[in-house]
Parts: sequence; C-alpha cells; structure tokens
Amino acid sequence: MSDTLTYSADILKALGQPTRLKIVDFLRDGERCVCEIFPAIGEEQSNTSRHLNLLLAVGILSRRKEGLKIYYAIKHPEVLEIVELASALMRQEIGLRSRLLKAI
Repeated sequence: MSDTLTYSADILKALGQPTRLKIVDFLRDGERCVCEIFPAIGEEQSNTSRHLNLLLAVGILSRRKEGLKIYYAIKHPEVLEIVELASALMRQEIGLRSRLLKAI
C-alpha cells in the first residue's frame, strides 16, 4: 500500500511545478520535439530537459527518437484531467476568497 501511495505522491509532485505544468500544457495537443518545447515554454534547453526527464521517469510522458530529434508526448491522457481538476479547484478557491474579501 505504501508503495502505491509513494508513486501517487511522485506523480503529483511532478505535476506540482510550474515549468512541468507548462510542458504538459504545451503537449496537450500532441507529440512535440524538444526543439519546439523549450522555446515555447520560455526555458533553457538544459532546464527543460531536466524537467522532461523527471516527467518521463514518473510515467507522465513518453519519448521517442527519430534521427537526431527527440519527441515527447503525454503518455496517459488522464494527466490532463488531473491538471484540469487542479485548475477548477484554484478557480473555486479564488472565487471563495474574493467573496470573503468583499464581505469584509
């Protein structure tokens, strides 16, 4: 049981970082080359590669090589549901806090 909880926590930790969320969002529409990813998210190639490797290691992304190019894709579309749920929770929380502030 603790191994499954640890793995679940690893997935959530991997998604709990802004650069990695930018990567997942950029890959939302399908597979992309590393050469497209780092300029699109505004990060250095080395930093982007580190984040891509972490997302790959926890099973969020898949990778394939074609010649000299390396392509990444979202391995499990359910990851996008997790991101959407987090966004929905954030919007709800902002709404609640906004109403509380207006009530003060």
